[in-house]
Formats: sequence, structure tokens, C-alpha cells
Amino acid sequence: MEEHEKGFGGPATETFVAHRNLLFTVAYEMLGSAADAEDVLQETWLRWAGVDLALVRDERAYLVRITTRQALNRLRTMQRRKEAYVGSWLPEPLLTAPDVAEDVELAESVSMAMMLVLETLSPTERAVFVLREAFDVGYEEIAAAVEKSPAAVRQIAHRARLHVDARRPRRTVSPGEGRAALESFRRAIETGDPQGLLDVLAPDVVLVSDGGGIKQAALRPIAGADKVTRFLFGSLGKTRSPVTVAPTVINGTRALLVHLDGEMDGVMAIRVEDARITGLYYVRNPEKLSRVASETPLTLR
Repeated sequence: MEEHEKGFGGPATETFVAHRNLLFTVAYEMLGSAADAEDVLQETWLRWAGVDLALVRDERAYLVRITTRQALNRLRTMQRRKEAYVGSWLPEPLLTAPDVAEDVELAESVSMAMMLVLETLSPTERAVFVLREAFDVGYEEIAAAVEKSPAAVRQIAHRARLHVDARRPRRTVSPGEGRAALESFRRAIETGDPQGLLDVLAPDVVLVSDGGGIKQAALRPIAGADKVTRFLFGSLGKTRSPVTVAPTVINGTRALLVHLDGEMDGVMAIRVEDARITGLYYVRNPEKLSRVASETPLTLR
């Protein structure tokens, strides 16, 4: 077999590049880490490069299968890393293009809130749920990817769907209400207005902060508007310079880039329901902030 037919150029390369954004999205939704997703893509490419394309009936399905298997292997390894992680663990935030936010299905599937729900599934459950619900992969293909029977995959999919449905965010508000809540939150933080913050936070709001043992963060989620307000002004009020926050789109949903002392401190994604903020996800770990400077293309197709 000639070298270009083994995947080092020609049709194999073109096929991989054509599906790269899809494969990255699959890996990211399974792992919650862009860095690990990139490693999975590299492993996928190395295996794809050695495939005889003449024997491949569905190239997209074959690539998704390879990516899923590599992501599953890495997900099991990541579980050990997470057990040793200092404080709460949040997914690596991605700056996403406006079209991701406009695709409701895609935006929900990669939102911080949904990614945290997926963290409560077992590795196999997560793979099956992601492939079936987000990417509409058939049960036969999923079975081949996770090395289970189609009947077992159907049972896993059903169990995972019930689990996620019981924990997924409730119906979100309109884009206009979401923008209004974000603006109220931004103004309260920048002006140091505790009452303004209390007015936009839902009584049962939950804040999850991730410093990774490098930056100060709450070791456990903080629940309740009063406690969240005290935490935010307690931590942000220690800076010598004014706090500045700028709206952005992270993982397809509304978020803020937070700057302290003129330098980026972190990314705060928000969840809005009934015109008030019910979830705050504050990533301060600098090792997780490399993907907020430029957009990461995502796709379900």
C-alpha cells in the first residue's frame, strides 16, 4: 500500500480534516477537557492513518468509533486525576462562535451546566448518552464503539437519559432576558453593589468555582444568594484595582471574562432561568484558560 493510502496524505487526510470539528466535539463532550480532546484526536489520527480505506463503508462512523474508544480510555484515566484535584472541578471553558449559541441543541449539549451533569455518569453511560442524544448515532454503531451489544446499549441509553433528565437545567429564558440578567450581574460586580447582585440572583443560586489549587476558590459549591454574594465580593474585593468584566460566549452560553488588577482572572459562565441567575461557574485555574482567547469550532454534524 502506498504511503498516501495509509493516511499520510490524500483522501485519508481530507476525510479526517473534514470531520475534525465533529471529532473534537465528541471528545470534548466526553472529557470536558480541550487539551485531552486534542490528545484523543492525535491518537485517532494515528489509528486512522493505518486504515485501509477500501474496507471502510462509512468513514464518519468509523472515525467517531475510533474517537469514542480513545476518549473512553482517557476518561477512565482522568477519573483518577479528578479524585486528586483540589476543590471543585469544572470543564475547560471554550470561547465559541455566535453560531454555536444560535444552535440550541449544540449550545445545551456543551453548556457548563450540562457538562457537569454528564460528570455524574459512568464513562460508558457518558459515551452512550453523548453519542445517542447529541450526535444521533445509531445503536449498532454505538455498540461497536463501546464494545457492548446493541441491546445493552439501549438499556444504558435509557438509564443515562433518565439520570440526565432528572438533573439537567430547567427551561431557560429568552435571549433578551438572559442578556438583561447578565448586564445586571456585570453592573453589580463592577460597581460593588451587593443589593444589585442579590436582586439578579435566584434564592437557590449555586456557585461552583475552580482554582485547581493554583488560584483561590471555594472547595465546595456555594448555595444561596446571600452566601454567593458574600463570596464574590469577599474574593473580588481584595484586588487593588477595579474589577472589570466583559460579556462573552463560553460553551455556547452567556458568560463574563473577569479581569482583576488589569489581568484576566477567570471566566464566569452563567445559567439563567425565569430572568434570574441560578448557576455560576467560575473557572480561575490558569491551566484551563488557554481556550478563551480564540474561538473553538464545534459541531454536531
